[in-house]
Amino acid sequence: MAAKLKKGDKVVVLAGKDKGKQGEITQVLPAENKAVVEGVNMAIRHTRQTQNAQGGRLPKALPIDLSNLALLDANGKATRVGFRMDGDKKVRFAKTTGDVI
Repeated sequence: MAAKLKKGDKVVVLAGKDKGKQGEITQVLPAENKAVVEGVNMAIRHTRQTQNAQGGRLPKALPIDLSNLALLDANGKATRVGFRMDGDKKVRFAKTTGDVI
């Protein structure tokens, strides 16, 4: 089945400690049904110093479940994603506005 959320999509978090936060998807993990969103679900990771990188406590975005994310439409509101045929191409569209994504 085609992916409803893809890398580069602007999304809003629907549930969890970061509810209401917005961000852009940087990575999608379809096998785990999760996605990494910048600035959401942040955790501190301790890294050792190397020759070319400074060590310390670095914030890192962890994966969040796709069911807790919703796409932002042109109006900045959460929307569901639908599929339809545009000529001979299958396209994603926002259910609230009907606009092609």
